[in-house]
Amino acid sequence: MKNKVQLITYVDRFGGATLPQLQDLLDGPLAGVFGGVHLLPFFYKIDGADAGFDPIDHTRVDDRLGGWDDIQRLTGTADVMADVIVNHMSSESPQFQDFSQKGSASEFDGLFLTMESVFPDGATEKDLLAVYRPRPGMPFTVTTLANGERRLLWTTFTPQQIDIDVHTPAGQAYLESILQKLSQSGVSMVRLDAVGYAIKKAGANCFMMPETFEFIQAFAKRGRELGLEVLVEIHSYYKRQMEIAKQVDWVYDFALPPLVLHALEFGRSAPLRAWFDQRPNNAITVLDTHDGIGIIDIGADAADRTGNPGLVPPEELDELVERMHRNSQNQSRQATGAAASNLDLYQVNCTFFDAMGRNEAAYLVARAIQFFVPGVPQVYYVGLLAGENDMDLLARTQVGRDINRHYYSREEVLSALRKPVVARLLDLIRLRNQHAAFNGKFSHASSADHILTLSWTAGAEYARLDVDLKSKTGVVVYTTAAGEQQFMLD
Repeated sequence: MKNKVQLITYVDRFGGATLPQLQDLLDGPLAGVFGGVHLLPFFYKIDGADAGFDPIDHTRVDDRLGGWDDIQRLTGTADVMADVIVNHMSSESPQFQDFSQKGSASEFDGLFLTMESVFPDGATEKDLLAVYRPRPGMPFTVTTLANGERRLLWTTFTPQQIDIDVHTPAGQAYLESILQKLSQSGVSMVRLDAVGYAIKKAGANCFMMPETFEFIQAFAKRGRELGLEVLVEIHSYYKRQMEIAKQVDWVYDFALPPLVLHALEFGRSAPLRAWFDQRPNNAITVLDTHDGIGIIDIGADAADRTGNPGLVPPEELDELVERMHRNSQNQSRQATGAAASNLDLYQVNCTFFDAMGRNEAAYLVARAIQFFVPGVPQVYYVGLLAGENDMDLLARTQVGRDINRHYYSREEVLSALRKPVVARLLDLIRLRNQHAAFNGKFSHASSADHILTLSWTAGAEYARLDVDLKSKTGVVVYTTAAGEQQFMLD
């Protein structure tokens, strides 16, 4: 993966509705800006129960977006990352439909997990309560199959997303077919979505167990054989993330977004700097994604608040959430927690720009911090355009995360690119991509808790970010052939 800023986007929500239209944007107004692009699910179909994360056919591009030839054309000009949804597939998939109609006579019998397949001897209350849940309630859906059988299907996320047994021959063949298709189409990196939940075991918490790591390692090994780098997506207690990073190619630094917000809201760098001293460097850095802003990633271990504290005190974490709500004029409150059918209780749903109260200077400071932190930065398409909460879309769908999933027409994109804050962000991205210092050595310092200095040096080349967290202002100082230059974050 190139050490350059990447874009995260849906195909149909950023400047058009098709892959060719997206490529026209990347090759035109955004030419040379990004080192790669993470295409959020483009598989058939993109408008199911979970915005493409419940594929009916994971090996087929949704016809409304284009075809595999369009993906291959895009990979010819940019590094492309795609998702592999390893934990589940849609209840509308041909495999599940066959199982629903034929039951035990189906060739896919055993592919779909049920309560009985995980707990063949039955489950106690203790067994069920031990299962780690990203959402409230038990991980089962009572379903009447087409053949009349009633089953307790394992559904980690929604009733339409049926968990699969990745160890069965059918499960292994299914995942292999996805990797093969992506590799053949020139995709160079895959993100394992929801992989933390992929392995189930009676009597365990069914989340990031030793068996899960074994599965990830085997999957990553197969991916590398096909020329694919592997990124693991896990929201969890920060020390667990550090353990995970030691065993995989790449992880997200999901602690960074709330820590940056905390530093700027409280005017203190200590928690952020403490994270710099221990965080994994094989990280993809983000401030925003297609999901909400994580809270669990810097909080105390949910299993033991006393023995495993978070990166910030509990009362400051609670206050940070409240400040995000206030900064967004309480719009985020309408999309977070139990509101708007939202089930991701450990995230705040809001655009990052609105979470910062639409303070343009502070927003550029936040992006500069992200770009200076070791790792490969990714910028979400809404964040690229300093996007605001889409309350109309939220009202129409009543899906909390849609507040940060606006559908931009090409005209909207071109208009947003002319905004001063966006133009400055693009300049900052180009500086991050092109300056030689970012291939050198990183250091950080602080002359006072509200002052943060991040530096990169490579021989005589250097780039330094100086931030005053209280005033939420900063400057990048860097070398050029003509001498030292400054990039004011305003």
